Amino acid sequence: MQSNTAPRRPAPQPNQAGPAEQPGRPDEADESGALESVRAVLLDEKSLVRAVGSGRRRGAEPPAYQRVELRYVDLKGGRHLQITEYDDRQAHTRNVPADDPAVGRAADELLGASYGNWHVETTAETLRLRYTKKGKLLLHRQSDSREQQTDHDRTKQRALDPAAPFLIELGISDHLGRVKPSRQSKYKQIDEFCKLLAPALDEALAAGRIESGRPLQVVDLGCGNAYLTLAAYHLLTAAGHDVRMTGIDRTPAARSRNSKRVAALGWQDHLRFVDATIADAQLEFQPDVVLALHACDTATDDALARAVGWEAPLILAAPCCHHDIQKQLKSVEPPPPYGLLTRYGIVRERFADVLTDSLRAAVLRQVGYRVEVVQFVDSEHTPRNLLLRAARTGAAAGPEVRAEYDALVGEWQVKPRLAALVLEPDREAVS
Repeated sequence: MQSNTAPRRPAPQPNQAGPAEQPGRPDEADESGALESVRAVLLDEKSLVRAVGSGRRRGAEPPAYQRVELRYVDLKGGRHLQITEYDDRQAHTRNVPADDPAVGRAADELLGASYGNWHVETTAETLRLRYTKKGKLLLHRQSDSREQQTDHDRTKQRALDPAAPFLIELGISDHLGRVKPSRQSKYKQIDEFCKLLAPALDEALAAGRIESGRPLQVVDLGCGNAYLTLAAYHLLTAAGHDVRMTGIDRTPAARSRNSKRVAALGWQDHLRFVDATIADAQLEFQPDVVLALHACDTATDDALARAVGWEAPLILAAPCCHHDIQKQLKSVEPPPPYGLLTRYGIVRERFADVLTDSLRAAVLRQVGYRVEVVQFVDSEHTPRNLLLRAARTGAAAGPEVRAEYDALVGEWQVKPRLAALVLEPDREAVS
């Protein structure tokens, strides 16, 4: 890390980009022309990295699936367009040969569906196509450079340019813009997190859950060294959003260090750090997005509870440590025939991880959120690699959702922290 007195290359200001990025603002587009541009990219097997359709156009019938993802893969029979469609329970995958006319028909069918947002990544640029609440079509194009690998297992892509000034400031990349060998895992964590943040935000905007045309309010609870805070701010401003970012943390040394980094980057007008616990943080605004990366044990529950209390439209939380439920399982009699799940310490620990996050998802569903639990990075980079991604729909949960939850906690005799913070006051009020 360079000292504060050492010469430093100029840092991009908010909503500007460094030499490697040339983002533009979303522009109102002719619908047929914009869709044809996206269609051409979907059919370009050499440059398409990934395309995601999500959300629903205002006033339109919901599409058959909640989300669709497209990419090209190399299988035994040659290159195929892989189409993965997601409902609320599972993914449905089909592969269409790249040289088959059916590829064009599939692209037309998907673009003709009522998805409100398309996030398309190519080897040269990123396209974001979305419909506003008034039905206008906005097309945003951002020049980029990506490496593509079309094997069956994965497509190599990056959300964050390793040469981004904030990564150099954090000491993750060296002065030449290369990720340091010792910081590869940290870079991978925040890069993969950002890959999930960008399309989730686009979907929330397309669905009208987040109001467009005003500054985007983002809060990072328990931000610590602010790696995620700075990454999210960089990612969203580079995409053309007017962002106001707030990091919440109680550690004076971390806040001081983070503030110096933000000043060095020229972001101090729109990114600030507040001295508060997660439970006691007071905001002068209602956040649009709440983030929490590896808040330890019940601090994740505190973060989720605050986000619910603020009625945040979008929540992304990567839990860390699950000691609370682990301790409770030591003193309960497992329901038959599941005694083996708690007999051995390491098995009990891993089962507690799964049970904790499953119950968190169940609680969020009961208070009006659609929830996904996904792996956001390979376990080689961090063993705490699950992400809770929750979008507030405001829809009331059916009685079966609460009954399913009550049955599970009753069988295992556990009391989740998040339920005590979010559900119990409601239930007492009802009774």
